[in-house]
Amino acid sequence: MLDNLTKRFSKIIKKIKGEARLTEANTNDMLREIRIALLEADVSFVVVRDFIDSIKKKCLGVEVVDSLNPGQVLVSIVHKELVRVIGGSFGEHATEISLDSRPPAVILMIGLQGVGKTTTSGKLAYWFKNGHHIRNGKLTGKKKVLLVSTDIYRPAAIEQLRIIANQIDVDFFDFKTSLKPCEIAIEALDYSRRRYYDIIIFDTAGRLGIDNFMMDEIKSLHKIVNPIETLFIVDSMQGQDAINTATAFSEVVPITGIILTKLDGDSRGGVALSVSKVTGKPLKLVGVSEKMNGLELFYPDRMASRILGMGDILSLVEQAQKNIDFNNDRTINLLKSKDKFDFNDFYAQINQMKKMGSMSDLLDKLPEELQISSKLLGGNNPDKMIIKTEAIINSMTLLERSKPEIIKSSRKRRIAKGSGTMVQDVNNLIKQLDQMQSIVKKIKKNGFGKMFRSITGGNNFFK
Repeated sequence: MLDNLTKRFSKIIKKIKGEARLTEANTNDMLREIRIALLEADVSFVVVRDFIDSIKKKCLGVEVVDSLNPGQVLVSIVHKELVRVIGGSFGEHATEISLDSRPPAVILMIGLQGVGKTTTSGKLAYWFKNGHHIRNGKLTGKKKVLLVSTDIYRPAAIEQLRIIANQIDVDFFDFKTSLKPCEIAIEALDYSRRRYYDIIIFDTAGRLGIDNFMMDEIKSLHKIVNPIETLFIVDSMQGQDAINTATAFSEVVPITGIILTKLDGDSRGGVALSVSKVTGKPLKLVGVSEKMNGLELFYPDRMASRILGMGDILSLVEQAQKNIDFNNDRTINLLKSKDKFDFNDFYAQINQMKKMGSMSDLLDKLPEELQISSKLLGGNNPDKMIIKTEAIINSMTLLERSKPEIIKSSRKRRIAKGSGTMVQDVNNLIKQLDQMQSIVKKIKKNGFGKMFRSITGGNNFFK
């Protein structure tokens, strides 16, 4: 989602490199470009003004010291200010979901219709159930969760949450259809206490716009359930309207945090950078895919690093740890053996990556210099390229997969025809395999240590 903003910031940083000092003239030029980039990304004008003023004060007169150059000084200053603006000022653990109450801990999900409240309620239940909750930086273990719908107005809203609950194997509270939202809440609370649930998540009704009836209902529900967390759900595709809505809700009920949905979409991303600063509430979780496991804790420092093209290796490693069995991973075992990387290994790695989520999201978390070029991936949709790659490998014989060197002209034509692709696509895949074989060979020879030293400023490992 923030790809365009990342590219703009990368260009700005490259432009300032080579200067002996960050002067008023070159700093003003840089700040003007940053201002334009942020406004084009639909970041709130108030946030942009605060951001620019703060950077200007810290940049002017800063001298290059030791081995640092102006580009590095700029990156450091901009990174710190980005972290502050998007939520870093709330404190180290402010983005964690609080469960500090007598069980069951109540979580109230609020927001307009169509922003993804019901789906996000399911994702959050799945997140708790599978032990992803963190308190003071440490995992707290798996939780017993109850999902409750109070949306009696939208057709099939209750059934939608029931289906999601069954899908993720989480309990759903059934009630008489004649009950009103506040009556549902009272019965659900009594039910959850008698059955010793750790957490109860209330999915509330939304509206197409803010109205008095909706606000009165939310206020009444909040008073009855007394939630430890009142989470406002924001659709990143809404733009600045989402921030105005969040502000209106916060005047009625005390919002404790924000969940941003559809972060994997193609919107300009200004909401992610504006919402915490404008509302004064921390952005706690972000939806990064449509799957039930597509919910992540929001880390301001990691998001700032991604925007500046520095990647988010920590989140990438965490995704890998959650989804990959490293004891049985084919590539890890390959690195310990003398075997050659072939299309069987390539196919196995595709399946591992698919477990971690969208390929686009994975690439976004890599540092810019390690991201695979869009040309090699077939344009701006790497997920489609993955599907094409699977089709090509599935059209190969077992011998061709294990001995790719035998794939010559006639075999390439047969594989292309069988996979519904072109011979050029088969050639590109073979080139990718050659590159992977080269990388695996160097890792076997030098180890992972030298590779990561090259990422952080050492010799270029891949040359």
